[in-house]
Amino acid sequence: METLDRVVEPTEIVAGRYQLRPPSLRDVPDMMEMSRDPDVALWNPIDSGADEETAHAWAVRYADWDGGRSPVFGVYEAVEGRLLGLVSLHKIDFDLSSGELGYRVAPRARGRGIATTALRTVSDWAFGALELTRLQLIHAVENAASCRVAEKSGFLPEGTTRSSYRYGDGELHDEHIHGRLVGDPVPGR
Repeated sequence: METLDRVVEPTEIVAGRYQLRPPSLRDVPDMMEMSRDPDVALWNPIDSGADEETAHAWAVRYADWDGGRSPVFGVYEAVEGRLLGLVSLHKIDFDLSSGELGYRVAPRARGRGIATTALRTVSDWAFGALELTRLQLIHAVENAASCRVAEKSGFLPEGTTRSSYRYGDGELHDEHIHGRLVGDPVPGR
């Protein structure tokens, strides 16, 4: 059960050439484009913006991180300023000192290490600023790209759940669970 006994204040983080910050209304066109991508629609079936009305409502809701309950970082290249991807932290439980992460990257930004950089950055922020001890992420077994991002970001494979989530194709998929503890080493660091 999710217990959020404190509000998480929206913040901005600089990670190399990327800026991570809460989404805004200026992201609506990029959110619509990203949500229409077949891979995003398959592996991130939560509707956050395939049409303008939904994208607008999503941006309004998460501009203040849903009232401080669910941080969503838009990932932007500092120079260009366009939305490249998202990293969300949800199911925060301060009693259990844990949270769950999710991420997606726009098709035009894939293959550049953006997801790994952003996931590492948000994880470090959650361990530091929120003083969490454990973070986990879950993805469909068939989503090999997500598995690579998780492992490059220091999330160890912890198991597989069978037929545990209905993805965008309407089918139940097996999922991998990855976990990272505050003291776990991160590859390349």
